[in-house]
Amino acid sequence: MKAMILAAGYGKRLRPLTDHTPKPMVPVGGKPLIVHHLEKIAQTGIVDVVINLGHLGSKIPEGLGDGSQWGLSIQYSDEGSEPLETGGGMTKALPLLGKETFLLVNGDVWCDLNFSTIPQSLSENDQALLFLVNKPKWREHGDFNLQDNRVKESESPNFLYAGVALYNPSILEGAKVEKFSIVPRLKNAISQNRVAGILHDGEWDDIGTPERLQAIREKHGV
Repeated sequence: MKAMILAAGYGKRLRPLTDHTPKPMVPVGGKPLIVHHLEKIAQTGIVDVVINLGHLGSKIPEGLGDGSQWGLSIQYSDEGSEPLETGGGMTKALPLLGKETFLLVNGDVWCDLNFSTIPQSLSENDQALLFLVNKPKWREHGDFNLQDNRVKESESPNFLYAGVALYNPSILEGAKVEKFSIVPRLKNAISQNRVAGILHDGEWDDIGTPERLQAIREKHGV
C-alpha cells in the first residue's frame, strides 16, 4: 500500500505565518508537522509516499528531500499555483499512487493515532474507510455519524472527519484532473453503504487557526 499526504493548501487562516511557510511545514514539537506524519507512515511498513504541492510548494521537497532519512521514497505531485482541492489533487496523483487502495492523510492535522493500527486494505465492496473523532468544541457541526462501523449522513452528525482515510481509486472513476472536492463522491459512496468508519478517541486537532496551533504547541512544544 502507498500513502498520500495532502499538502497543497494555502493555509490562509494562519497568515502571516503561512505567507512564507507551507502549513504542513509549520513546526510542532521540534519538527515540521508533516514530519510527524512521515514518521508514523514509516512505522507501518509503507515505503512509497506521494505529497501534493501547491502554495509555496518548492519549500516542501527542499525540506524533506526524497524521504530516505525516514526509510521512505517520496514522490511529489505538483499542482502549481492553483491547488486542485482534495478530489483534483488525488486524481492528479493517481499515476503515482497506482490502482490499489491507498492511505490519505491531511497534512495539517495533529493526531496521536497509531498508524500501524490502520487496516492495510478495504472490504471488497467499500470505496473508503474514514477515521472520525468526536466533534471538538470549536466546531459547531459535525461531518458524519457512525453506526456499526459504517459512516452515515445525518442532520445532526456527532463526529468529525479526522483527516486520515483509506481510499480505493475506484471512487475517482471518470474524474478529470481539475479543481474539485472529493466530498460529493464520498457522500455518494456513503449513500450506497460503501464507506467504513473507525472512531479515534485519542488526541486530535488541526492547525487551522493561530489559536489552535498555539494550543498544540503549549502541549507539545514549538
